Amino acid sequence: MDKESQQERDDALTKARVLTEALPWINQMKGKTFVVKYGGSAMEDPRLRSAVISDLVLMKLIGIRLVIVHGGGKAISALMKRLDIGVRFQDGMRVTDEATMEAVQMALLGKVNQQLVGTMNSYGDYAVGLSGADGRILEGTPLSAELGRVGRVSKVGTELIENLLDSGYVPMIAGVAMGADGPLNVNADLVASEVARALHADKLVFLTDVDGLYRDFSDKASLISRLSLTETRALLDSGELESGMIPKITASAEALESGVGKVHILNGTFPHALLLEIFTDSGVGTMLYQDEQDERA
Repeated sequence: MDKESQQERDDALTKARVLTEALPWINQMKGKTFVVKYGGSAMEDPRLRSAVISDLVLMKLIGIRLVIVHGGGKAISALMKRLDIGVRFQDGMRVTDEATMEAVQMALLGKVNQQLVGTMNSYGDYAVGLSGADGRILEGTPLSAELGRVGRVSKVGTELIENLLDSGYVPMIAGVAMGADGPLNVNADLVASEVARALHADKLVFLTDVDGLYRDFSDKASLISRLSLTETRALLDSGELESGMIPKITASAEALESGVGKVHILNGTFPHALLLEIFTDSGVGTMLYQDEQDERA
């Protein structure tokens, strides 16, 4: 057998082993509800976006009930620059006046949401794009006067989401909530957590630009593969977390405390990270779980 034929055979055997390992997980995950927060480079780069969406389509086709929540910070900033609107941040949050709020809606709903919906629907009639105004699925209240139209989610209306899921669709929700006097810009991590809590989701998945949660971000060997809720709370209280990871870990802990089954933090730029984390024994990111649970599922 020549080298090329041997390589083809080895590749086929590898695929067969992966499929064999995945089968029990596929059977176990069918019918489960997953909320996936989608953001970072994996959303903005067309090649990566296509790869991630194809994995999400596969998950949908095997029977997982998927809800996608997305942000779009870079798209918002780019549009604001073109519109000559000044960009200001305070405590890591975008100060959102009326002009900025219009840009947020234009970027998130007019561009990013439609890009994601269009990419998924290139595989079939699967995705439906939503904002907080649709069916009042996201109601919110302002965080502070200094931040302007930045808000927190006060209520998630699940009826429309559940109806779409029951009809076989994938809701794609932008991080815009409805306040008492108009729209509010809400951090997509927090939206994903609140939606997962309201749906009593089996899994909440954060797709990021890093491999997971590190004890020391400068030490790549310090990646944490598994963390219980008690350990998560202790890590938050320790003050050792990188500031950029605090919102995700806080949202993760709150989701677990509200009954979400497990939370996964993955690098969306890693090929097939979603499939490897969900459908293999080892996983590739960080999994946070209830104290009484200690399984990979």
